[in-house]
Amino acid sequence: MSSTSFGEPAIETLEHQLDTAPTTPRRRVKRKTWQTVIWFIVLIAVTAIVLYPLLWLFLSTFKPNSEFGQNPGLIPENPTFANYLKVADGIAGVPMWRFFLNSFIIAASSVVGVLISSSLAAYAFARIQFKGLGILFAAMIGTLLLPFHVVIIPQYILFNNLGWVDTFIPLILPKFLATEAFFVFLLVQFIRQMPRDMDEAARIDGAGHIRIFWSIMLPLIKPALITCSIFAFIWAWNDFLGPLLYLTSPENYPLPIALRLYNDASSGGADYGATVTASFVALLPVLLFFLVFQRFLVDGVATQGLKG
Repeated sequence: MSSTSFGEPAIETLEHQLDTAPTTPRRRVKRKTWQTVIWFIVLIAVTAIVLYPLLWLFLSTFKPNSEFGQNPGLIPENPTFANYLKVADGIAGVPMWRFFLNSFIIAASSVVGVLISSSLAAYAFARIQFKGLGILFAAMIGTLLLPFHVVIIPQYILFNNLGWVDTFIPLILPKFLATEAFFVFLLVQFIRQMPRDMDEAARIDGAGHIRIFWSIMLPLIKPALITCSIFAFIWAWNDFLGPLLYLTSPENYPLPIALRLYNDASSGGADYGATVTASFVALLPVLLFFLVFQRFLVDGVATQGLKG
């Protein structure tokens, strides 16, 4: 008997069973019209509350100084572009682009340092067995409970003795030494979810820890690395206390310190228009950075970092 004559009756029987099998209709949840209207109203209200501060900040950049305190409304009465021109000229003899450049150098270097050092430390904690592993990992987690103000004086004395005060080194170097326990802990938890079968297969092929880390772990922990990049960039860009301690020359100031100059009472009073405008301009790179990398972050969370 040929395979064709043997398979056709079975296929016909299966098709007949599928055609005659009772189908269960899908249950559709119908939402009433008034419920949909209320739901959209609530969403619009919440969105308006969240976006109102940003909208107020943007529209306030067009207000002259005389309207601050007298015009609490959202729309400026006498809109002007003088604030943008004043901010573009800079302050304390330093142009605004220099403050942007300083902030970008610090933030970009912080991202690179955090990704390199934290990923290496996380791989060591998650994949390498060595003496004192539990003690060192517990000590690292304990640093999360240590306030930053406790180590300010010892760190300042150390960097001052090394002659690194008024440079970017005290703000950048610790990022390359895996001092950010939050990022190390985040990557450790992510790596521990990866199956060890890939590591064992790579070792059978003769790969060492460096090859396994570079070729296997880094591609898999890409979502966690992007998350670390977003937080590291935003935290470094908005950092105020660190630059305030270690930087003394106006030409080395990042944007958070430059914003303080506009409200320095010793310079003849606060310039609210320039302060608001500089704040809005300083916010744009953070929003742009987040919007660019948000897609990768959402995709990584959706796939859980693994594609099988």
